[in-house]
Parts: sequence; C-alpha cells; structure tokens
Amino acid sequence: MAKKVVATLKKEGGKSFAKVIKAVRSPKTGAYTFKEEIVPLDGVQGALKN
Repeated sequence: MAKKVVATLKKEGGKSFAKVIKAVRSPKTGAYTFKEEIVPLDGVQGALKN
C-alpha cells in the first residue's frame, strides 16, 4: 500500500492548494519512488485515489 502525505500551501488568487506526495512501489525492482503533485484543496481526494 502506498504511503501518502498532504501539505497545505498558501492561497493564491483566492484558491488554496495542497502538495500531495505518494510513495509508489515499482513492480519490477520493489523500490519506492515518490510522485509529487500540487492540486487544489477540493481535488486532494481525487489525487489520492489514483
């Protein structure tokens, strides 16, 4: 199961953003890689489902 981190960022133009960091395991090597995304606060749950 992938680990998840969410950090809330400052508002820009009236909209709040969050940085989502997911640890994803490689099926070939078994090593973890980190994927980072900056998404609007209302899209955090959608970003974590992928």
